[in-house]
Amino acid sequence: MLSSATTQPTLKFQFKTFEKLPVKIWDDSREASIHVARSIALAIRQKQQDGEKIVLGLATGSSPIQVYRELVRLHKEEGLSFYNVVTFNLDEYYPMEKAAPQSYWRFMHEHLFDHVDVPRENIHIPDGTVPMEKAQEYCSWYEKQINLNGGIDIQLLGIGRTGHVGFNEPGSWESSLTRMVRLDGLTRRDAIKDFGQEEDVPTRAITMGVASIMKARTVFLLAWGQHKAPTIAKALEGDISTSIPATFLQKHPNVKVVLDKAAAESLTQIRAPWLCGVCNWTEELACQAVTWVSQETGKPILKLTNEDYNEHGLSELMLLENGAYEINIKIFNRLQHTITGWPGGKPNADDSTRPERAAPAKKRCIIFSPHPDDDVISMGGTFMRLVDQGHEVHVVYQTSGNIAVHDHDARRYAEFLLEFRESQGLVDADIDMRYKKILNFLKTKKQGEPDIPEVRAIKGLMRRGEARAGARYAGLTDDNIHFLDMPFYETGKVRKGDITQADIDLVADLIEKVQPHQVYAAGDLADPHGTHRVCLNAILAAFEKLKDKKWTKDCWLWLYRGAWHEFPIHEIDMAVPMSPDQVARKQKAIFMHQSQKDSAPFPGEDEREFWQRAKERNAATAGLYRSLGLAEYEAMEAFARWRFEWQ
Repeated sequence: MLSSATTQPTLKFQFKTFEKLPVKIWDDSREASIHVARSIALAIRQKQQDGEKIVLGLATGSSPIQVYRELVRLHKEEGLSFYNVVTFNLDEYYPMEKAAPQSYWRFMHEHLFDHVDVPRENIHIPDGTVPMEKAQEYCSWYEKQINLNGGIDIQLLGIGRTGHVGFNEPGSWESSLTRMVRLDGLTRRDAIKDFGQEEDVPTRAITMGVASIMKARTVFLLAWGQHKAPTIAKALEGDISTSIPATFLQKHPNVKVVLDKAAAESLTQIRAPWLCGVCNWTEELACQAVTWVSQETGKPILKLTNEDYNEHGLSELMLLENGAYEINIKIFNRLQHTITGWPGGKPNADDSTRPERAAPAKKRCIIFSPHPDDDVISMGGTFMRLVDQGHEVHVVYQTSGNIAVHDHDARRYAEFLLEFRESQGLVDADIDMRYKKILNFLKTKKQGEPDIPEVRAIKGLMRRGEARAGARYAGLTDDNIHFLDMPFYETGKVRKGDITQADIDLVADLIEKVQPHQVYAAGDLADPHGTHRVCLNAILAAFEKLKDKKWTKDCWLWLYRGAWHEFPIHEIDMAVPMSPDQVARKQKAIFMHQSQKDSAPFPGEDEREFWQRAKERNAATAGLYRSLGLAEYEAMEAFARWRFEWQ
């Protein structure tokens, strides 16, 4: 069960560490970023006190954004000056104009340099416009400037899924200095969200080398989100290898690795803490251990023996639980009790071991969908089950999803509307002028250029229609379909604005109007800056606003995961099985989202279509339950309950 307090088991003692670098794990990326920013601010002030300059190595991407935000706040609200700061950025795409929306020059100015008093002459960012024939000479000059300024005092780093730091891709050598490199295919695919399509992503970049980074006196390596977890585990626990360039940091004398819980989940201390020392055993941690041993041995839970536990470092658990037989039965029953075909609760039934309450028999339910298709992709089977079982179900689409529509689809739609009006003789000069403005913009749109409001409106209406069709197919009437169009999303860019009180109020007003018994929300931790996480934060803030309302004490919040990741089985509180027919029905609901069919604009790191990801993930969850010795189902959707401190 998740809660607003800590969600990870804690250790009494830790006798052994598997990480080869010092690690600090924070509950969330915001608190971690504030800590890093304040460490940098302290160093800046210390240098000022000593009458010295400080040289910062800076990174781009999503990882340092909140660090820069806190540094800006410290400058504006607490008087932190950057007059003695010299900066060197890690990298830049090549070729890349400074004014381009995707340029790191622009990124740094938008997030930091335009808001603080770093002297302009002290800012150094690799130049993506240098002629190719002069690139090597320029890279040597850049490296020399770092040395002439006394070297880097503090270097900020993120980490890519290939294990790269800067743009030092797999195969980079330890002695490499600033140079031009060719980008890995995975790195380029990860950049699609900024460029729109893979062919627009540059194939090259200028980057500081591994040796350039290693000369820094202090290094902060930042990583947030589940998608970074496997790479972080390789970088921190694996052997030094050119295939994971971040492992070279194991040789650095002063590296500080700063993670949120999601990015740390593949580390041994989180994945299997009993291998590190003596644990503070909770029922959830015992469940994690038992299911881990089951998967390691390939045995169903009820066939595990004392020897299996002892061989896998769990002799202490055996002593506490009076042997394998007792703990096997206990955890088997725990998992069995998560399975239910009644996600809204089974009426007139003993609910003491069921995940949901029996009463009231007919519940008011809200399904929050961050994008217009998350409801059917992530919990379409449960959605339909709730409707079929007679609950009052409301679906709430939190954002318009307008950025995830191909320009050619929007153009086709606008042309249809204009030509339909003309064919019917429905003349309105103002409306026709708007259609022509839309079509002219789409015909001449430049790479990375944000959509004009009229185009965003067209794209948003396309997705609204698809969402409405999917919800209707699930059995809802139009009165129970709601669109919030939360303002934070409406930037016209991949990078969204900050969540504001206006966003929170929209969510709170809808919740207050329905006064639900159940709320379903996307609980993804894959990207702390992503839309799913922001939308969940708005829901949590809305509940905080409403917590004094009497009805909230009996309102349960259930979290689901998106198309990429499932909850670890020990965190699952409710698993809703689906038959083959129900899987096919869910698939048809996903097909209603035609603009996302075949090739969505932002597919992420997974090349499968959304319906394929959902189908295979749900089948894998059912397969995991089956492998542990529980009943065999075609597919399962999983949920974790979020318990508020005030409930």
